[in-house]
Amino acid sequence: MKVLIEKSRRRLTLMEDGGAVILSCRAAFGRAEGPKRRSGDLRTPEGDYFICLIKEKGKYGPSLGLNYPSLRDAQEGAREGVIGADLLPLFDQAEARRTRPPWGTALGGEIYIHAGGSAENWTAGCIALEPEDMDALFARCGLGTPVTIIP
Repeated sequence: MKVLIEKSRRRLTLMEDGGAVILSCRAAFGRAEGPKRRSGDLRTPEGDYFICLIKEKGKYGPSLGLNYPSLRDAQEGAREGVIGADLLPLFDQAEARRTRPPWGTALGGEIYIHAGGSAENWTAGCIALEPEDMDALFARCGLGTPVTIIP
């Protein structure tokens, strides 16, 4: 399984490894446009991620946590001076172990795919779906499922 999220089309697609579409649904994103760069910017990240955390009962019901910031995000953040380069080994370890990266840095974190509605972009950076679409996605995705988010 893999998930493709197209921000410009406001679409989430779940596919089998062979490319067959299992689910295609409308999605909502952060209130601000562009790729996420830091905590509080109200943007949804762009890039290649994986599901690093599964919550059966979150604020918006079942939720799938993404490994934002990824090592790539952290490296870019260190180049831009948003975080110190001394934190990079923590992101490298999380990526190598396929676990949750540090979420308490200036880059932000806690980016989830969750329910809550997809009529308009309203989140602080998460990906929101209609409840029935989230239930279908949640039933089919596990830890490590790749998620690609494109503009």
